[in-house]
Amino acid sequence: MIIRTARIEELPAVVEIYNQSIPSQCSTADMEEVRIEDRLVWFHEHNPEKHPILIANVNGNIVGWCSLSAYRPGRTALRFTAEISYYISRPYQRQGVATALIRHAIASCPRLRIKNLFAIVLEANEASRRLMEKMGFERWAFLPRVADFDGTEMGQVYYGKRIWEGGPGES
Repeated sequence: MIIRTARIEELPAVVEIYNQSIPSQCSTADMEEVRIEDRLVWFHEHNPEKHPILIANVNGNIVGWCSLSAYRPGRTALRFTAEISYYISRPYQRQGVATALIRHAIASCPRLRIKNLFAIVLEANEASRRLMEKMGFERWAFLPRVADFDGTEMGQVYYGKRIWEGGPGES
């Protein structure tokens, strides 16, 4: 498996993998498929030098991706905090792809100057909750019944991890 920064021409594969997660109603709060055009701005907001989108490539196929996103962009005091999201193609789930992507992202955090990393996981997503705990993330918050899937309500769990302490006078 090769993990590297995503390129714009790989956006269709990133969108396809994301759309695979929507029918489960436990991996994302989106309820309708997104289009490539819908994700162009999102893609360009992810500067590889600060908030990359990483892809996992197996035998020339993109099998998963992970993004590090700015938390509340423009609020300077939050500049060292990022949200991690990850999605894996169905045939490659439970094969270590997400673990490898998350490990790679965590290892990149000091270089990216990210001190705090958090993930938002839907309450019903047991696999992601277990993965976050396995990767050393702690439950930082719970928002009860904030997601409504046509009458089925569920909460969101915020998992967080302090990654890096930074240097003196870090700004």
